[in-house]
Amino acid sequence: MMESPAAVCPVPTEQQPINEYQALRDSWFFSWVTLDLRVYMTKLAWVWGWSWLIAGPLAAASFAPKKYILQFMLSGAAGAGVFVALIILRLYLGWSYVRDRLLRETIFYEESGWYDGQTWTKPPEVLTRDRLIVSYQVQPILQRLKRTFSILVLFVFGGSLIWNFL
Repeated sequence: MMESPAAVCPVPTEQQPINEYQALRDSWFFSWVTLDLRVYMTKLAWVWGWSWLIAGPLAAASFAPKKYILQFMLSGAAGAGVFVALIILRLYLGWSYVRDRLLRETIFYEESGWYDGQTWTKPPEVLTRDRLIVSYQVQPILQRLKRTFSILVLFVFGGSLIWNFL
């Protein structure tokens, strides 16, 4: 009986693209974007809310809340939005790295350290499986992150329009 191509893969288990994908999907942080839309948005709202602990005092130092309430709110919201943008960027970078590893025909891996890198060419079955995972699992995640970032940019743009009319 012949072994499957994945079974004779020389790439260490934790460096195989399919395992990197599963680790990302199962991780606490990177799984946020795979959650139901309401839960995902709630998590980002929590990040934005907690970011006010840093952004609020900075905004208050620039604009006294009692005197310039709208400027304080807009600058605090924008400052807290920076943290959300950084979270979205980190999620996007992690998922795009896995997407790239899954799409590549040749995988670079390290056997025991940085000094002994090797490459492995995926057999057609593994390449097809990995590309299907990208098409049906990873691409929708990256699209959600792009849409989320676009909405965040729209909020910042809207806030800057309000700021200009003050």
